Amino acid sequence: MGSPKACMSTYLIAVLCLVTGARSAAAFNYADALDKAVLFFEAQRSGKLPPGQRVAWRADSALSDGNASNVRTYSDDKSWTHAMPLPCMSSTRVYPLMCAFDQVDLVGGYYDAGDNVKFGLPMAFTVTMLSWSVVEFGGAMPPGQLANAEAAVRWGSDYLLKAATATPGALWVQVADPYQDHRCWERPEDMDTPRAAYKVTPQNPGSDVAGETAAALAAASLVFRARDPAYSSKLLRAARQVFDFADRYRGSYIDSLSSVVCPFYCSYSGYKDELLWAATWLHLASSPSPSSQSVYLTYINSNGHTLGGEQDAYTVSWDDKRAATKVLLSKVFLQNRVESLRTYKAHADKYICSLVPGAGGFQSQYTPGGLLFTERDSNMEYVTSTTFLLLTYAKYLSSTGGAASCGSTAVTPSTLVSLAKKQVDYILGANPAGMSYMVGFGARYPRRVHHRGASMPSVRDHPARIGCDEGFHYLHSSDPDRNVLVGAVVGGPDQSDSYSDSRDNYAQAEPSTYTNAPLVGALAFFAGAH
Repeated sequence: MGSPKACMSTYLIAVLCLVTGARSAAAFNYADALDKAVLFFEAQRSGKLPPGQRVAWRADSALSDGNASNVRTYSDDKSWTHAMPLPCMSSTRVYPLMCAFDQVDLVGGYYDAGDNVKFGLPMAFTVTMLSWSVVEFGGAMPPGQLANAEAAVRWGSDYLLKAATATPGALWVQVADPYQDHRCWERPEDMDTPRAAYKVTPQNPGSDVAGETAAALAAASLVFRARDPAYSSKLLRAARQVFDFADRYRGSYIDSLSSVVCPFYCSYSGYKDELLWAATWLHLASSPSPSSQSVYLTYINSNGHTLGGEQDAYTVSWDDKRAATKVLLSKVFLQNRVESLRTYKAHADKYICSLVPGAGGFQSQYTPGGLLFTERDSNMEYVTSTTFLLLTYAKYLSSTGGAASCGSTAVTPSTLVSLAKKQVDYILGANPAGMSYMVGFGARYPRRVHHRGASMPSVRDHPARIGCDEGFHYLHSSDPDRNVLVGAVVGGPDQSDSYSDSRDNYAQAEPSTYTNAPLVGALAFFAGAH
């Protein structure tokens, strides 16, 4: 994978060829939507905001994350030697081995959605997908737009680098007790809920979150390989160390951290998919060329069959990376003819075929208006990830003149682009409701987003603190958001294309970073074609 600029001319030719025949009556300003999709990440920033911060209603927050000044020690029998402080308690359990006992710097990173918790697994997935978006489609972005997208990647990768290197032999994977956070409706600038920091260790492993963190660091290293080689190398070194940790000390973080992470971000798929996913990214980031033999390609060839490589999966999310891994490995097979990876192309075809109406193997559900429907809660996260994979696979197939084999049907790249375009256009307003599901885009969009900062007066307009309980007035209010959360894509409509614009309706009204991250790549693709 080269730098975005190095691939620009080749990329633009490929885009023009793929989009031919994929145009529809709906015409949107994809470049404007892309600008807004990237801007959303600035609204989700935690920590000390930079001078160039464009979302002016946000301010500094969580500047003491990782600070253990109020944390006491514990004894070998896991009992506390002093009174237990709030920062190392959850509402249901005490985590003496995984909570913060050291002074570490965990300032920065992203709030994942509408609350003020920093969850490591979805944040790492966000960075991976945002990086992949830039690597594949950054060549279509104008320089200023590309710089903003790279800044969004770097804000996340800087934090993950801290989390990975702050404590030898450990990975910090979460900041804040979600139960205590959810008891309050507070602006991030006002937070006074416990900011416990949680880690995984050899004794209490988390191969899923560690594997995703390794993938994120490796993918981000590709983004900065040409522009900032020193930073890229630093990211790659950390990625290798975290992957070794994840692989050597195997186990799921839900067994180590239990109710602190579940039911919020349970790793239902286990950790094996993240190990194969991370090894794939490390192969791409470590090799002089994707066709080169690397220790990670050897690892993939030796372990892929036991890590889900032969399992078919039909969704892609922060939890399950099996289909995404097969698409990514198909690139290496298609473009570099690495024969040992041929089976991944067959499995990637099966996944892609499941999405294409009329193709052999089709098994997906679409709403009457044409939106892919996977889950009642936050369905758009599946839509954007799937759309991105349709476009990347179309690009990989197009580069070799190939097609997806769907039984007796050969599905062409242009068919995949057309399907992806329908999903993007639906999000932007080509739907039965005539409503954009991206906040701030178009004339009609959600006005009551399930998001603390957006729903309440900014600290600029209301400097006085708004307390924990006082904030619930804004949650339950039918008034429009005080601050427009520009670029946020909400959870979206139900299987009947119905949407309730209510802040209490978190299943439909809550945005997330991992919904926007793959959409950045999809929007860059279509912006480059217009």
